[in-house]
Amino acid sequence: MKRVLIITYLPWATPRVPGLAKYLPEFGWEPVVLTPPLAATPDAWLKVVQTPYRDALPLRLVRKFFRLDHGADDLRRGVRERLGTKNAASLLERALTLGGEIINYPDAKGGWIPFGIETGEKMLGGGDIGAILSSSSPVTGHIIARRLKLRHSLPWVADLRDLWSQNHNYGYSGMRRLKDKRLERRTLAAADALVTVSPPWAERLGQLHGGRAVHTITNGFDPEAGGVAVSISDRFTMTYTGTVYRQRQHPGKLFAALKGLISEGTMARLDIEVRFYGPAEAWIEEETRKYGLQGVVRQHGPLPREAALGKQRQSQILLLFDWDDPQEKGVYPGKVFEYLGARRPILAIGGVTDNVVAGLLRQTGAGVHAPAVEDVKRALGELYREYKLKGEVAYHGEESEINKYSHREMARKFAGILDGLVGGETECGMRQASSRH
Repeated sequence: MKRVLIITYLPWATPRVPGLAKYLPEFGWEPVVLTPPLAATPDAWLKVVQTPYRDALPLRLVRKFFRLDHGADDLRRGVRERLGTKNAASLLERALTLGGEIINYPDAKGGWIPFGIETGEKMLGGGDIGAILSSSSPVTGHIIARRLKLRHSLPWVADLRDLWSQNHNYGYSGMRRLKDKRLERRTLAAADALVTVSPPWAERLGQLHGGRAVHTITNGFDPEAGGVAVSISDRFTMTYTGTVYRQRQHPGKLFAALKGLISEGTMARLDIEVRFYGPAEAWIEEETRKYGLQGVVRQHGPLPREAALGKQRQSQILLLFDWDDPQEKGVYPGKVFEYLGARRPILAIGGVTDNVVAGLLRQTGAGVHAPAVEDVKRALGELYREYKLKGEVAYHGEESEINKYSHREMARKFAGILDGLVGGETECGMRQASSRH
C-alpha cells in the first residue's frame, strides 16, 4: 500500500482530516499525520507523528508580558480578558489587530515550521512515503510541505479547507493581505494539485494562481458515526449544536419568526423548544429576552461529540445559521455535513439566496434554505403544521445524494488525485522541466 504524509495542525483540522485518514486505506493509501503535540489521545485509526512545538519568539514575549496560558489558541481573547475590555471598536482592539499582523506571520502557528520540517525530513528519509498532502488552516502546514516537496521531489497536494489570503473571515489590513498573497503564490506554486471545499472558492483560488485548475472536494460526515438509535422528541424541538459566531450568524431571524408565529396563534408556545448545545453566549440570552422567548429558547452548554450527535437525531428540526455575507456564496458551514449524517430535516437560516448551502439542500432533499425572516416564518409554519397533524416532521433526504458527502467519498476523491500524481508526471514536475529548456 502506498503511503502519504498528511501535514496538518490536527487540533484545528475539523473532522475533515481524521475522516480522510480513516477511509484513505480503502483506496490504497496509508496515511501518516504530522502534527504538533496533541492534548488528547488521537482516534485509533489515526497514525500520528507528533513534532515538538514552541511559539515563535514574538508570540512568546506577548504571552509572557500578559501572563497568558501557553496552551490557549485565542490570544486576542486572552489579552482582552486580562485588560477587561469588551469594546470591539476600542483602541486596544485596533492595537491587537496591528500587533497580530506583525506577530502572527505567516500565522499564529509559525513557530511550528522548523519542527515540522525537521521531523518531516526524518520521516521522508526512509523512502517509503510516496506523496505529501498538507491541509490548512493554519497555513504553516503548506510552508512545511513546500520545503519537503522541493527537497524530496515528491508529489504534493495542497488542501485549503479555508482560503488563505482570500479568506472570507480575513481580519488584517490591505497591506498585510498583499504580503499574504505574495507568500501564498510563492508557496503554492510548488504544489502539484490544489484542493478546496466549494466551487466558488475553487474559482477564486484558481484566478489568484494564474488560472490553475483547482479540485473541489467538499467536507463531509462519517457514515459510521451515530451511535445507538434514539426516539424523536415529542415536542417541536429545534436544535443547534456548536458555536454561534455573532458577527456572521444571526439567530435573531429565527427568534423574530417565532415571535410572529406565536403572536399570530400559528404556533403554540408550549409545543416549542429551541435548544442550543455549545458555549453559552450572553448575547444569545439578550436576543432571547428581546423577542420574549424565555423558556422557549434554552442554552444547555457544550456536550461531548457523541452526545451532541444523539441530540441531533432526536430533534424534529436541525438549525443551521448560514454565513451572512452578501459577497460570499462559497461557505459550507461544517455543521451542514454533520447534520446530513443525522438524517433529520435541516432549516438553514440566513445567508444569500442561491448559495452553496441552498444548492446542497435542494440536491439532497435534506432541508430548506430560508434567507429572510419571512422565509423562516413560512418554512416553520409548514413544518409545524406537519408536526401537529402527524406528531413528527418527516425526513425526505435522498440517500444516494447524501452519501456523496460522506468521508468515504471524500477519501475516494483525494485518492484519485494522489493516484494521478504518482502514476504520471506531476503538474509541478512538468513546469520545472519546461523551465529548464
